[in-house]
Amino acid sequence: MKTLLTALAVLLTAYAAPALGKQASADVMIRNVTVIDVERARPVAGQAVVLRGKDIVAVGPDARIARAWRATRSIDGRRRFLVPGLWDMHVHFGGGPALIEENRALLPLYVAHGVTTIRDASGDLPDQVLAWRGEIANGSLFGPHLLTSGAKIEGLAPVWKGTIETGSEADVDQALDRLQQRDKVDFVKITDSTLKPELFLHALRQARARGMRTSGHIPMALTVGQAVDAGISSIEHLDYAFKAGVKDEARIAADFAAGRIDRVEANRRLQAGFDPATAMAAYRNFAAKGVFVTPTLNGSRIIAWLDREDHSKDAYLAYIGPGLRKTYDWRVERAAHADAAAIAARHAHIDRMGAILPMLQQAGVTIIAGTDAGFLNSFNYPGIGLHDELSVLVKYGLTPAQALAAATRAGPAWFGKLDRYGAIRPGMAADLVLLDRNPLEDIAATRAIRAVVMNGKVYDRAALDAILGEVRAKVAAWNAAEAK
Repeated sequence: MKTLLTALAVLLTAYAAPALGKQASADVMIRNVTVIDVERARPVAGQAVVLRGKDIVAVGPDARIARAWRATRSIDGRRRFLVPGLWDMHVHFGGGPALIEENRALLPLYVAHGVTTIRDASGDLPDQVLAWRGEIANGSLFGPHLLTSGAKIEGLAPVWKGTIETGSEADVDQALDRLQQRDKVDFVKITDSTLKPELFLHALRQARARGMRTSGHIPMALTVGQAVDAGISSIEHLDYAFKAGVKDEARIAADFAAGRIDRVEANRRLQAGFDPATAMAAYRNFAAKGVFVTPTLNGSRIIAWLDREDHSKDAYLAYIGPGLRKTYDWRVERAAHADAAAIAARHAHIDRMGAILPMLQQAGVTIIAGTDAGFLNSFNYPGIGLHDELSVLVKYGLTPAQALAAATRAGPAWFGKLDRYGAIRPGMAADLVLLDRNPLEDIAATRAIRAVVMNGKVYDRAALDAILGEVRAKVAAWNAAEAK
């Protein structure tokens, strides 16, 4: 109700000004810009967008808006394109307490690349990330709006650090109590390295009963449909959506649960058993139950092609601290030891996964843009990685408009925040990206950033370059200290 009243107040202010016969005051006016209406996949030329504080207060034809408003700062938007702020809905922070400062230095990289909101899908620094969320919200730390799951729910003695270990339903309930009441997390992340399948389903059901959104890694011993029926809110990584399209999935899950096959054999059977009709039925069920899918394809693409792409000289490594760079080594070394058959299988796998993207779109599933960027995930870079992800989504069949929606509207839709984010109109948040080219024509245009607006504050190209320069200088100092 409070959000609705605020939006109504902004709308009244925006449209009352002409009736008063004098100009209303604002902080920023972006003049003569082409506004990208992402929802309808259309450009609207010759617009003015007026910002006051953290809000968009007026949008309309430039001449009419300019007569009604005056602003402290005017930005020339001619031949430029304005989109809502980008959301990266799957990032990680981690590597242990020694890397806290290196992780903190990643936050400005998102803003510098137009990413105004991120969803942290849990790493091994959950308490630190929760603290950053509060500091960003109160303005004492510079970074994108941060939404986080806090610590993951896992089984006993899990592979992943930074988890809440659970071995019983009572443990799961206590974990949810902590996440909901103490940590006040934005959603719940559940992973499966040691969590019992029945506890995975219990966690989903209990979280849903509490009104908490969930995502996670679905145990091999369960079908994806079981997780969907239990209430999972988003499926992370395209492999699980692929698994849902395997005709014999239930038998494979049962055989794995009974110990009749190992994970290698289960994966072999899954790869061979995809059936388009089964997949479309599963995906229509996703859509009917409001389950979103976050493909995180770029990270898989990087690993798949490590045999042909040398990332050791990537210019972006200048923004990644030495400790975080070391966390990349394990995937690189594992890929380097693969034989020719394994390499060919990697290449085929990424194409097989990507091929289901148009099927999900056709079934009405909301696709979320998320990178999996952060520690461990080699050369999958915070900030620029979202633009790489969008390019991959288009490569595998989404239109530029659909990819842009995945990065601007899907995140707010998942969090129930479309009343505040994902569009450019009065009452919406003043989180915007000004581009030199039209992203509806070429998704690579999201990289051509002229300015970023976050919380109503404008960061022009010089300010964005300065942000990048500050991070690069920090990393250079860490590199020098490392070399001593």
